[in-house]
Amino acid sequence: MFSFTLPRFVSACSALASLSGVLSAPLTSGLVARSAPPSPAFLVYSDAFVSANVLPDPSQVKGFNVVALAFLLSSAPFDQAAAWAALPADQRATIKSQYSSAGISIIVSAFGSTEEPTTQGVDPTSTANTMAQFVLNNGLDGIDVDYEDLDAMNAQNGAAEAWLTTFTQTLRTQLPQGQFILTHAPLAPWFSTAFPQAYHTVDKNVGSLIDWYNIQVNDAFYDQGATEYTDCNGLLTTSGGQFPSSSLFEIANQGIPLTRLVIGKLGSTADGGSGFMDPQTLGTCVAQAQSQGWSTGIMAFQFPHADTNWITAARGSTFPIA
Repeated sequence: MFSFTLPRFVSACSALASLSGVLSAPLTSGLVARSAPPSPAFLVYSDAFVSANVLPDPSQVKGFNVVALAFLLSSAPFDQAAAWAALPADQRATIKSQYSSAGISIIVSAFGSTEEPTTQGVDPTSTANTMAQFVLNNGLDGIDVDYEDLDAMNAQNGAAEAWLTTFTQTLRTQLPQGQFILTHAPLAPWFSTAFPQAYHTVDKNVGSLIDWYNIQVNDAFYDQGATEYTDCNGLLTTSGGQFPSSSLFEIANQGIPLTRLVIGKLGSTADGGSGFMDPQTLGTCVAQAQSQGWSTGIMAFQFPHADTNWITAARGSTFPIA
């Protein structure tokens, strides 16, 4: 996903100790489980500034069950991830308790469009260990891997897939499955037949370690045309353009389990490129997908455009909010 706020360097510097302080330290032993993965999953990203409390009152994101703080880079946390780490520990604990009581997990999202870790030569093992410690140090429920290294993936030489495999394996070693959430946020074209390796290989190698994929079903990164993924047909059954077989059920037909495929959409046209679908229309597609055997969940980028009203409409009568 794109980052639309300027990096908050003051917060980043304050929070840097949370990240850099563990570069030479061993990972904390005796892990305490934070959160079992929800199913279905309803995840919203938070990158833009909200308030001094970092996150909104849980009532404003009712209907979501995971909030992902963006973004944690290999060098430091930025934006909402930095703001969270800069909070006093007791304030973090209070907010975390409020969200937990509302049934909402809080995780951090790594990388985003700002960083190309494979291309930039970032070590996957040490970075995964450092990021896992960030999760533990800051009382978070897990991590989302928003890997958007287009240069590495476009090369189709196996480097991106190998990097992601090692990174994911290392994360999962430190953040045990069933105790911490671990998701990826791949671009939909990376499941296309135009990319015979990409996330096909990642899923084969480490798919069993990943709770679900927050699939970015939009056109922010590849030129597929302004109308791609904007109706139920293109979203669910028949993608077109340069990247065929990248709609929901086409991905599943290539061997990726439906139980790992979360539909990801923009909260508004201001949150990314083309591919926007209003939440009411998305709700009709969600109902159609559910009738065909899918029930994995919905992702949105980002709050405040994607709020409780947005997810209520997107879930519709298929996943009614109590």
